[in-house]
Amino acid sequence: MASRTVCQILQRRLASNAAAARLSSADLRSHRSAQFSEEQTRQRSLYPRTEKIEVTLRGPGLQGALLVMNRGQSTPHSCTRHLTEWHVKSSVLALVDGEPWHMHRPLTRSCDLTLLTFKDEDPQIANQAYWRSCASLLGHVLDGAFKDEFSIELLTLPEVPVTAGAFCCDLVLDSRLDSWTPSEENLRSLTRETLQLVSKDLPWEPLDVSPSVALEIFSHSRCKQEEVEERAAQSQNGTVSLYRCGDHVTLSGGPLVSRTGLCSQYEVTSVHTLGECVWGVQRRAQGLSLPVNLTANPKVWRKLRNRAERLVEIPSSSTVTPPLIAETPPLVAEAPPPTVEAPPLIAEAPPLSAEAPPLSAEAPPISAKAPPLTAEAPPPPQ
Repeated sequence: MASRTVCQILQRRLASNAAAARLSSADLRSHRSAQFSEEQTRQRSLYPRTEKIEVTLRGPGLQGALLVMNRGQSTPHSCTRHLTEWHVKSSVLALVDGEPWHMHRPLTRSCDLTLLTFKDEDPQIANQAYWRSCASLLGHVLDGAFKDEFSIELLTLPEVPVTAGAFCCDLVLDSRLDSWTPSEENLRSLTRETLQLVSKDLPWEPLDVSPSVALEIFSHSRCKQEEVEERAAQSQNGTVSLYRCGDHVTLSGGPLVSRTGLCSQYEVTSVHTLGECVWGVQRRAQGLSLPVNLTANPKVWRKLRNRAERLVEIPSSSTVTPPLIAETPPLVAEAPPPTVEAPPLIAEAPPLSAEAPPLSAEAPPISAKAPPLTAEAPPPPQ
């Protein structure tokens, strides 16, 4: 009994010393963001000369449009600024030669470009990117939700399909919080913090880096370093994808949507305790969200929320993302995208000081006269 007490005292002292030497969450975010900016600047300097590339647009109303853009500088978002305001605000992701591509990721070659929205006939790719982005946003909030004296370790974001009913963010809290159980007020507080990030309409900035750079950025987290090594081993080109939102830098297994303002309804629904893992007591935070052009009435939202509260079971051996089938909440009707008649060649112009208003085609009034109705006389009585 005495030896057990001595061990517990030593463990507390070691934990206290480690906490004193550990950077606060705010310092870690600042450190990672600064290194992200440094690598971002270095990569942009790789294109000292302006080289032109041809971007062929694909999609409804854009077939045959050709944009001349700047290699290594222009992005799919830059291309939307040569179209309409509708394309600027509604495009959530892009396909470059059929490959999912973040809206703010620079284009490095001549290519075919398809802009994706939530209203496409097949929105599965956009849905998955949105679900992944909502989980990343939840991790952003959780990373700064506790006092600086408590450590927080964000684990690998589970790749969860929309059909699961909730997006997930796994984490390990400081051992002093092992007995903490979040209250309804705690969940509402997390939701309010998330909605503040949504209202700021922050961009997600992508950056593909070498494993050595990623290891340096996450040098204070052995958990993230292991994730870097795993993702680098699975990557075809050996790089790791990082994303920054504000000052929060995270790893991602796939592209995110362009900005936080694409979220509309958003709620943190539950935090489940999963048990011990190699890093400590593992918890799973879950949430529910709908994008800006989809809404659910209160009754439907309550049903979706009740489902999102239940623990999402994720098999550890699952590495393949199941196909997505979007939930079907009541939809808000939205006007179709305007048709853009593009000339064969459009040279990129300098950034505009003001965006042009969206195109709107006014249909001529239609007046149709109904034919006069004639009632057939009944047959004469016998």
